[in-house]
Amino acid sequence: QVQLVESGGGLVQPGGSLRLSCVASGSIVSIGAMGWHRQAPGKQRELVASITSGSSTVYADSAKGRFTISRDNDKDTVYLQMNNLKPEDTAVYYCNAGIKRYGRNNEYDYWGQGTQVTVSS
Repeated sequence: QVQLVESGGGLVQPGGSLRLSCVASGSIVSIGAMGWHRQAPGKQRELVASITSGSSTVYADSAKGRFTISRDNDKDTVYLQMNNLKPEDTAVYYCNAGIKRYGRNNEYDYWGQGTQVTVSS
């Protein structure tokens, strides 16, 4: 079994910062790309940022200049540092990762359960 567990969400005022973490655990052989997505009420889930195993990054336009994705391969963890948060950043944030498990030949996509981020005064 493989699990992704997010943490770090919460309520923050506009202009504030939060750091999300997502830890992968289980029978993991290797982890490929990892990413953060978000889903606001009534909207589709959207990519916020992703990072490859070699630390190449991609950001949504809405995240550029404010969010930073990083990973610690020794800890099987991906982070999302979010600065200058805006009310429109309010959403459930999900992490995902491409993971190869012991006993499997292919890499599969796994998702966490999500963490709520609310930006409000």
